[in-house]
Amino acid sequence: MKLYAIGDLHLSYEYNRKALEELSPHPDDGLILCGDVGESAEHLELAFAAGKRNFGEVWWCPGNHELYTMGSAPRPHLKGEAKYQRCVEIARGHGVHTPEDEFVLWEGEGGPAIVAPTFTLYDYSFRPDGVSREGALKWAEELDTVATDEFLLHPDPHPSRDEWCRVLVAKFESKMEEARARHPGAAVVIANHWPLREDLVFIPKVPRFSLWCGTKLTQDWHTRFGAKVVVSGHLHVPRTDWKAGVRFEECSLGYPRQWEDVRTVGKNINHLLREILPGPPAPEGGEAGMKWRRWG
Repeated sequence: MKLYAIGDLHLSYEYNRKALEELSPHPDDGLILCGDVGESAEHLELAFAAGKRNFGEVWWCPGNHELYTMGSAPRPHLKGEAKYQRCVEIARGHGVHTPEDEFVLWEGEGGPAIVAPTFTLYDYSFRPDGVSREGALKWAEELDTVATDEFLLHPDPHPSRDEWCRVLVAKFESKMEEARARHPGAAVVIANHWPLREDLVFIPKVPRFSLWCGTKLTQDWHTRFGAKVVVSGHLHVPRTDWKAGVRFEECSLGYPRQWEDVRTVGKNINHLLREILPGPPAPEGGEAGMKWRRWG
């Protein structure tokens, strides 16, 4: 019984939808879908059905794309919290664990471990010290960087994405504390679409996109909550890092142009599933250089 993860399936692309159909059965294993499945209910249905068809247990946490309010969607009026709750409803319909459910214990290889799918959003704090919050968007625009979120991801009923982020962080800190109290001594696997630490954001082609990549409020979550592994996506830069004995796995698939060359060496989506548990042992001293995982 192993636990795997993959993020950023982006099922609005036919190429990725066809890739999803190639998933091999893992009836005794678990799978974490780490956000950005797609924008529509149809995309969620496809991902959750494929996940449950091939894996014994499936967890999901939302990314920014699931939260988009699309004018062509069947329910275009759903924004912010309402859109998120609709996604949760769809996941539960397939028996998929969501951030709104009680965190459960993984008893397979590498366990026991609490699997904690979380949802933090971002608060624009991944920026240089000399850039104010008020000047952050202008700073990004200087390099022609503006996230689609600014137009399609609404914070309703919260006054801003920043405030929604603060509410979410407090909520999931409490949930993880409660879960650890229920399962004393168990390790934790934190799954969150956005990276928990700013120093793990490496996107040299669009460096100022960092504004939309997380919050400094989660900087110490990996040690504070006894994490064994932290799983994320969002960056489309698959890699493995070690910090203070904790393994960080960025496990995004990405847009077709970002991973289609994997097929040229005879690999497919199954080779890109990231093993979360049991995983490799921690390196001596608990720290190690970053390892690129482009090829799996």
